[in-house]
Order: sequence, then structure tokens, then C-alpha cells
Amino acid sequence: MDSLEQELLQDAEDDARTVEFIKNYLPQEVKDKFTDEELYYFLDVIVEYYANSGILDAAPDQDKIVDYVISQARKDKMGDFAAEDILWVVQGELEYGESFGEED
Repeated sequence: MDSLEQELLQDAEDDARTVEFIKNYLPQEVKDKFTDEELYYFLDVIVEYYANSGILDAAPDQDKIVDYVISQARKDKMGDFAAEDILWVVQGELEYGESFGEED
């Protein structure tokens, strides 16, 4: 296995751990609203936001991340999601990153 394959496998495993963490973080009534596919999608959009916003140099603004995820989900025809529900996902992702001392 070459280094690119190893890196992709590592990224996939990290995404799976992150999604599991988020699922455990979400309150039951919010958890039931999202499929695993949607949670992976939200994670991708959050990471995209970090990469494109310069946010890695500053403290994350959860409201801006939530707005971005909701906007992208509409644009990508993933559906309309309530800000308060997406906020739980964003907070879960941030908690996961902080548990490793990083912001992503």
C-alpha cells in the first residue's frame, strides 16, 4: 500500500471515528433526525469551511459554520435542516477535535 492509499484509509477511519463521536454527542431527539450519510456530508462541509475560511487561524464561530452547512446542504440538495440541529453536529465535531487538542 502506498502512502496515498494509507493516508486515504487513515482519513476514512478518522471520519468514521468523528461521526461515531458526533452520534454519541447528539441528544436522542436530534440523533434521530440524521442518517449516517448526512453526518458524513456535514463533516465534509465543516472541514471544507475550515479550509476555505481561514478559521484555522482563529477561534471558530459556530454560528457561521452552522449557516455555511445549512447553505451548502440546500445548494447540494441534501435538504433543509434546522440551525439548532446542525449546531449540535458542529459542536460535536468541535468537541471531537478538542479531545485531541486540535481544531479539526
